[in-house]
Amino acid sequence: MHMCICVCGDVSQASLVICECLSFSVYPCVCVCVCVCVCVCVWVPRRLHLCGPRVPSPCALCCRTATVWRSLSPFWGEEYTIHLPLDFHHLAFYVLDEDTVGHDDVIGKISLSRDAIAADPRGIDSWINLSRVDPDAEVQGEVCLDVQMLENARGRCLRCHVLQARDLAPRDITGTSDPFARVFWGSQSLETSTIKKTRFPHWDEVLELQEMPGAPAPLRVELWDWDMVGKNDFLGMVEFPPLVLQQNPPRGWFRLLPFPRAEEDSGGQLGALRLKVRLIEDRILPSHNYRPLTELLMEAVRGPAEEDAASPLAVLEELTSGDCRQDLATNLVKLFLGQGLAGPFLDYLTRREVTRTTDPNTLFRSNSLASKSMEQFMKLVGMPYLHEVLKPVINRVFEERRYIELDPCKIDLGRTRRISFKGAPSEEHVREASLGLLTGYLGPIVDAIVGSVGRCPPAMRLAFKQLHQRVQKRFPQAEHEDAKYLAISGFLFLRFFAPAILTPKLFDLRDQHADPQTGRSLLLLAKAVQSIGNLGQQLGQGKELWMAPLHPFLLQSISRVRDFLDQLVDVDGEEAGGPARALVAPSVIVREGYLLKRKEEPASLAPRFAFKKRYFWLSGETLSYSRSPEWQMCFSIPVSHIRAVERVDEGAFQLPHVMQVMAQDGAGALRTTYLQCKNVNELNQWLSALRKASAPNPDKLAACHPGAFRSSRWTCCLQAERSAAGCSRTHSAVTLGDWSDPLDPDAEIQMVYRQLLLGRDQLRMKFQEDFNIDTSPEVDTMRASGAKEGACPEALARQREAAGRLLEVLADLDRAHEELQQREQQKAALGPLGH
Repeated sequence: MHMCICVCGDVSQASLVICECLSFSVYPCVCVCVCVCVCVCVWVPRRLHLCGPRVPSPCALCCRTATVWRSLSPFWGEEYTIHLPLDFHHLAFYVLDEDTVGHDDVIGKISLSRDAIAADPRGIDSWINLSRVDPDAEVQGEVCLDVQMLENARGRCLRCHVLQARDLAPRDITGTSDPFARVFWGSQSLETSTIKKTRFPHWDEVLELQEMPGAPAPLRVELWDWDMVGKNDFLGMVEFPPLVLQQNPPRGWFRLLPFPRAEEDSGGQLGALRLKVRLIEDRILPSHNYRPLTELLMEAVRGPAEEDAASPLAVLEELTSGDCRQDLATNLVKLFLGQGLAGPFLDYLTRREVTRTTDPNTLFRSNSLASKSMEQFMKLVGMPYLHEVLKPVINRVFEERRYIELDPCKIDLGRTRRISFKGAPSEEHVREASLGLLTGYLGPIVDAIVGSVGRCPPAMRLAFKQLHQRVQKRFPQAEHEDAKYLAISGFLFLRFFAPAILTPKLFDLRDQHADPQTGRSLLLLAKAVQSIGNLGQQLGQGKELWMAPLHPFLLQSISRVRDFLDQLVDVDGEEAGGPARALVAPSVIVREGYLLKRKEEPASLAPRFAFKKRYFWLSGETLSYSRSPEWQMCFSIPVSHIRAVERVDEGAFQLPHVMQVMAQDGAGALRTTYLQCKNVNELNQWLSALRKASAPNPDKLAACHPGAFRSSRWTCCLQAERSAAGCSRTHSAVTLGDWSDPLDPDAEIQMVYRQLLLGRDQLRMKFQEDFNIDTSPEVDTMRASGAKEGACPEALARQREAAGRLLEVLADLDRAHEELQQREQQKAALGPLGH
């Protein structure tokens, strides 16, 4: 089986304009971010009777994992950060069997409601059994109703105006449906007409039902797909209790729901999926509310070294551990990058870590805030550098797919048999051939690394220079000569280059995971790079003595790596102190590649022949294209003119993976450019990149047509006017998080505030009430080194002062959030209820 996972988010019409998680926080806004880690799937049955539907075309198909080929227990280890609008309802995970010909088969699904994910602040981390896909439960979309309770000569009657529906599930093979509505009130029911071949029907029909004797009855509106042969397919329903009909008759858009039924658990018969899912939802205040907390943290990195142990940052580090420390490191690195102070921040953490370390062999080996922050800093700043250095060789390994093995216990002579007069190769021949292949890959890798000094980002070089100086000052002894090199190579080689070689998919070096044979080659390469990063200190030790034939090459490379590290830290200048909003300059290309572009007005060509291959570049300023990368650009769309970027229904052109970019031209007219991607992952990545690049743009479109205007009508809603209002809402807030996201210091400092809230009780108890206890590693170091008497009480006093200032800032932010919540409640009370 060839297995992959689709992650889908179900969202409904938003009644407010919600700032997306990546936009700049000028006004109060709400961030909704879901972190998903798809780990592993076990025990998938070998024989399946797959009669269910394909994965539905949801409003927001967020991402799709790589396909693991020929496996019943696949491992993915992929992590996604998905930015969603405030009103999302659930996440669905579909496990698929990929087919080369025809549609992929659905093995099972997992559906997690918003409430289930948010129940625990730490999220969900467990094995979950797959469930069968029930066609009646795969509903999506909304229906627009206007209900009135009237009096006439015969008594009371219910007047239900069924206006329209949108984003209905496609039930027919053509990718559309033939929807009609059925209204139930008590023992009576009426139906609307059927509208053929659309997921966006416009009925505008009024149905009146007379009240019958008996207890008050609820109103239920069901949507169905009419089929000429066989039974009709269910599209969804909404239901309103009698009390709502009496007090506040429904009027507006309502999300369609499946028939209520108990959740069926297959009992593990379809397999299980290991998931880690966490919901982060927060209200972002105006910037001035965060200024006191930001200034406290900035003062810490600017202060003298003697106050490191008592700074607010030190207090914050004491309050966090484990997964929280990983999140805190990411938030702080982005915050200080946004303020232009990433260098001083990392130097502050390095200084603390070096001060409390007595053995250089253990330096940065733990998951401290310093090591986590440096690791996140490299990923944020150095990803283009990593791609430039490693991608050529990684691509070679994947394309050549050579069999490489040095471990005698794992050599499989059957894989290396060939027709030869000399017979099958011996184990020694396999090891010699593998050694030659390994050195053939390692040589270009080492050459690329040691020759990349000028391409390494200046911010990384400055951070390594500060690290080099701190370690050299702390361990000046001759026997610790390598400590300053190991500190840098431990990050650059062991935490950056080696993990990227081992799992290139997770560093965006490849679109797919490696097959077992290629994965083994990558593992051996990663081990070799790790040995080089350790400067050969552990060569010949441990259980992997079969790596010995590679040792001469590794030892020759170590002297070159030392020279490379010396050159890397030989850099002048300081980091710019001004605030930054982006990790990359607006003119830098953030995404590029071939896409198929539809001609503006193809006269007589069939839809699939109207698309021509073009090479596209996306920067923060323009979306440009030409015939090939070498050609001069022939057209460009200013990013500031983009008003929406959306998917296009497959039925519009009878083509999959099509998106549309709606932008204003010089005259202010709206123009649509249709682009086709080669697969769903590429489509999601382009959608996300374009949406994030155009996030600050004003006058975004709230609705659009997911079809195309062909044969004098829209293929989606069948309206005959080209200027007709869009029938589907846009999804500008649905994006994938990655290293190139714009920096938002307000969002990051809000997350730091949340971390402090979790530890506020500990903060009060540890630093306010119990003055006689201090477990600070810096204080222990001062005592051990014979610091003057009285230094510890002074450190305690500074800690209490820092804790008091933090508590005051937290109280101010609490009040600001309470005031914002009160204003939101007052605004909601003034508006229409339930719409």
